[in-house]
Amino acid sequence: QVQLVESGGGLVQAGGSLSLSCAASGRTFSRYAMGWFRQAPGREREFVAYINWSGGSTYYADSVKGRFTISRDNAKNTVYLRVNSLKPEDTAVYYCTAGRRGGTYWGAYDYWGQGTQVTVSS
Repeated sequence: QVQLVESGGGLVQAGGSLSLSCAASGRTFSRYAMGWFRQAPGREREFVAYINWSGGSTYYADSVKGRFTISRDNAKNTVYLRVNSLKPEDTAVYYCTAGRRGGTYWGAYDYWGQGTQVTVSS
């Protein structure tokens, strides 16, 4: 069992940056691929970024590539999402997730956090 707690969301102006964190419980964190998804009001949950168990492989949605960076620290049981050059369309609840397989499909993940709100004003 893995419990995930996100933090770092907030209100920021367009062009600004935030650092999201996701702290995981449990001693098996390093065995899991980690991902970030987001969901805006009235829209489906969408993939944002993925990182494999070691941190050696990452993948991003086209909409965030070059602006967002996912990383992890297995010693701290934490995954991060640095979000730069924010746009109003990035406004959403951002969810951290863990799974044995990972990838871009939400169904491949086993555990989800409660989410952290990111709001970008124009």
